[in-house]
Amino acid sequence: MLLKVEGRHGWTARYVREVNEKEETLRFYQEIYDDNSKLVEIHEKYPDDRGHKKIIEEKS
Repeated sequence: MLLKVEGRHGWTARYVREVNEKEETLRFYQEIYDDNSKLVEIHEKYPDDRGHKKIIEEKS
């Protein structure tokens, strides 16, 4: 299951729910994308709320 929500300041949040064959929730998390559609943050909510994790781009 996937839900996409657009914010007022150009960002987008995607809510992702992963389930098993019995439709039991295995994992639920939020992905935050900036105004350039770049993934910048993930917030894992279930099974454990791990808070927000910033995605850091490696410089080459």
